[in-house]
Amino acid sequence: MDERELLTRFKAGTLDRDQAARLLAAARAPAAGTDLVRRPPAPYAEPPAPYAEPPGLYPEPAAAYPYPEPGTVPPPEGSVAGPVVDDRYAVVGLAGRYPLAPDLRAYWENVRTGRDTSSAVPVDRPGLSPAAPGRRGHFLDGVAAFDPEFFGIAPAEAALIDPQERLFLEVAWEALEDAGCTGPRLDALTTADGERRAVGVFVGVSSHDYALLAAEAWAAGARGTPPDGGHWGLPGRLAALLELTGPAQAVDTAECSALTAVHLAVGALRRGECAAAVAGGVELLLHPSRVRDGAGEGVGAVVLKPLHAALADGDRVHALIRDTASGRGAPRGNRPGAAAAGTGEHETRGTTARRIGSAGAVTGIAALTAAVLRVRHEAPAPGDGEDAQTPWPRSDDGTGRRLPRTATVEIETDGGCRARAVVEEYEAPEPAAGQDGEEDTRGDDGPFLLSAPTPGHLAATARRLADWLSATVDGGPPADGRSLLAGVARALRTGRAAMPCRLAVRAPDVPRLVAVLRRHADTAAGGDEADTADLRAGGADPLGLNDVPETRDYLAALWRAGRHEQLTRLWLGGVDVDWVALEAASPHGAPAEPPPSVLLRRPLWLDRAPADGARTEQAP
Repeated sequence: MDERELLTRFKAGTLDRDQAARLLAAARAPAAGTDLVRRPPAPYAEPPAPYAEPPGLYPEPAAAYPYPEPGTVPPPEGSVAGPVVDDRYAVVGLAGRYPLAPDLRAYWENVRTGRDTSSAVPVDRPGLSPAAPGRRGHFLDGVAAFDPEFFGIAPAEAALIDPQERLFLEVAWEALEDAGCTGPRLDALTTADGERRAVGVFVGVSSHDYALLAAEAWAAGARGTPPDGGHWGLPGRLAALLELTGPAQAVDTAECSALTAVHLAVGALRRGECAAAVAGGVELLLHPSRVRDGAGEGVGAVVLKPLHAALADGDRVHALIRDTASGRGAPRGNRPGAAAAGTGEHETRGTTARRIGSAGAVTGIAALTAAVLRVRHEAPAPGDGEDAQTPWPRSDDGTGRRLPRTATVEIETDGGCRARAVVEEYEAPEPAAGQDGEEDTRGDDGPFLLSAPTPGHLAATARRLADWLSATVDGGPPADGRSLLAGVARALRTGRAAMPCRLAVRAPDVPRLVAVLRRHADTAAGGDEADTADLRAGGADPLGLNDVPETRDYLAALWRAGRHEQLTRLWLGGVDVDWVALEAASPHGAPAEPPPSVLLRRPLWLDRAPADGARTEQAP
């Protein structure tokens, strides 16, 4: 194996650092003792800083460590120059539901203001009626509800699925939509050996309340099929529904579960086992025996990709993960990376419990999400007596070089298991000279493509997008309208799945787009500026173009010629248009952040018959 092939395999993740170092040293004999692969310090490098946790919680002393250039892994002392490895991982998708926070906008407001989210036990929560009166906890709304049609699951089957699995499925989908990875871009996620849809799924979960309720009902004389036991379904169902080919693993390390899932996801990405990973956790209180004062619940997920891959794919980056650890020997506070570049910003089990209660397996992802939101919004968490609007200044390395804002997430269980991640602010590079303001202007008037599993879902999604566009334009500078249109059109085309009920809209500006979307939501009409299609009864791709290899070149020729109307008609007719490939050569601006698809949820619970028509929109 020559040096070029060795480095190619190393960058692809098929060789780890130790293997690459040994092979490269052998290839360069007689300098066999020279390490040509830059290795990271152990385990992370940045200047020490004091961290005010209760005495004895993190007893190991601080030591002096140099802070490296952002994104680089420096070589060990005495080694020669070699390739600089960027070992950071981008958070490209983010979603979650927490107490008094049905979406992350509300969760950030709770984090920012230090809001008390405790409440009495919900009176409408199935299974909790025997809970002791007067107890207070931190509860989610609508945990018994689910949208089976959206995911192609029969309602009777959905009623037997653990609500933890159902809620994680919904939130993971929202995180993938936030990452733009539910449409053609999902197919484009491949490993070095060409495996498509190479996405791993790692979920932290530790409770079995639904199975316990089913066992009690069975003992009391109930009949029917009991729900499946075990936690395999949480990662497995998502992987099966989307035909994902990466690893799928459930994790139970108590309060560390979700953060351990993130650590495993980063490891899988580093080894090249997948091109992207969904990592998260869930905790629901469904049995009265677990309802204690201060107990909490929630569900959250992130989508991770290697930073270099995220930048190459044009992803929006929320923040970076630059270090993770897990296990009883995981590094504690005041170790490298524990202090946030001199700011002392930490997310711990204690800070998370004050926001969402003692929330078991979801604790780590709730803490990580808070850290990501804080570095993204450049706002530290409010302390006792502090103004929540206090700015978060950056520090420097002593030579005037500005360091990114960093927050450390550390979760420790009563049994001594620990998990840790360092979250770093992402600063997009400045545009190259002569490219300021460059953006995709080839399709400012569309096509704006929406799709859904049913006409009801499509109408609700159109209304949500219209409301979001109105709020975004009303709250931003007038000049943002043109770039917003281009970003939204591209995000909808390339990042969303093509479902059977479809809507294509042409509009020259935001007010007109909003008007057309609302008209469709109210009347299901298309009109001169919109076309619809319903492919549920068949009839998709009547000419069989999807099976013809020349179709790809034909679609590319239409795109190059600006034939958007013809491309849109083909898409409405069921032709698989790879918008990612078509737009790959087009310059474009910053990605937009359209809201997720609407889920029409309804109560489903154990042996209860599904109630048709009893749907309510879940507004993440």
